[in-house]
Amino acid sequence: MRECSRLTRRAALGLAVAALPLSAAPASAASAEVGGELLARPGVQVRGAGGLPARLTARSWLVADGGSGEVLAACDAHRRLAPASTLKMLFADTLLRKFDRTERHRVTEAELAGIPAGSSLVGIKPGITYTVEQLWQGVFLRSGNDAVHVLAHMNGGVAKTVAEMQARAADFQALDTRVVSPDGYDHPGQLSSAYDLTLFAWHGLKDADFRGYCATGTADFPAGGKKTFQIQNTDRLLTGTWGLDRYEGLIGVKNGYTSKAGNTFTGAATRDGRTLLVTVMHPDNGGNAVYEETAALLDWGFGKGSSARAVGTLVDPLSEGGASASPEPTRRSARAAAGPAAPKETSPWRLLEGAAGTVALLGTGTWALRRRKVAQAAEATEAAQPGKTPDAIPNRRRRGRHRT
Repeated sequence: MRECSRLTRRAALGLAVAALPLSAAPASAASAEVGGELLARPGVQVRGAGGLPARLTARSWLVADGGSGEVLAACDAHRRLAPASTLKMLFADTLLRKFDRTERHRVTEAELAGIPAGSSLVGIKPGITYTVEQLWQGVFLRSGNDAVHVLAHMNGGVAKTVAEMQARAADFQALDTRVVSPDGYDHPGQLSSAYDLTLFAWHGLKDADFRGYCATGTADFPAGGKKTFQIQNTDRLLTGTWGLDRYEGLIGVKNGYTSKAGNTFTGAATRDGRTLLVTVMHPDNGGNAVYEETAALLDWGFGKGSSARAVGTLVDPLSEGGASASPEPTRRSARAAAGPAAPKETSPWRLLEGAAGTVALLGTGTWALRRRKVAQAAEATEAAQPGKTPDAIPNRRRRGRHRT
């Protein structure tokens, strides 16, 4: 009976691990290597500087120098969390150079189908013709999922765009990121990290169009015919709205909010020729907390953080000669890294397969254990019968071991 109890506990543990949701999964061994060993450690990482803001409630955050790419301070940099609309930075990194900004496109009803209920929208209507520039203004200023879906269809469809975004993330070595939808809306398994989001902003800001869109405060948007309406950027540190002052030197980048992710934000600012990037994910409070904590970290970076020694670095893309943080694994390391380290392992079907495999293995073990006990009981009965010799029993045991 003791053996059965142990087996039951193992079964429960195996099933729990196999069905572990991706949002609860730690950073993989490969992703933890990206940017340096200190960034893989839990908690706050900072060297050579004090005075970090006292009241930071975000579950993850990071401060980086936009020029050198050095990470000046971080907290749980590779922690995988729901990114919300900050994932649109990766969407822009992937598609921005594919279409000329003056190109015109007439929107169809099919291109607006399948947008999740409750999405943020810029107000695109079928039958109206928009320029690519206007569509990107809808993405950056109003975080419009309708603009994202139109651009994704122009790119060949949502599925193709998701695959290209995942490939782009892999090239960036943003190994914490799993893309399920191009707009950042809540979907099971859609994850990123403060490190990865900072990478997306860092690379995006090197593009003049990306930088121009995220720095735009207001724009006129087509309403049909010759009519337009004004749209305003939802980045409160850029526009100085909702009780906040405009942050001095802010140049973007992207904010986000969903019911699952709460508030997320990546902001960049320049002072005296120096650019800093800050990502804040999931602060305890809603409202302005994500902006206030970002502003506090930017203040620290421009002030006391000036003396900070790097705790890591933002890596270069593999396509631009960046050194791979996950070299070709050996057989042993490949087995250890299997699962969360590879994009193909993020599918919910993989979780079901893992759980099913665990059940099968446990079932096999239970069958073998019962068979052994039945055999032992039979042997004991035979040994007790007249005319039976103990010498025959070990032979049966040996044959049984060979079959097993």
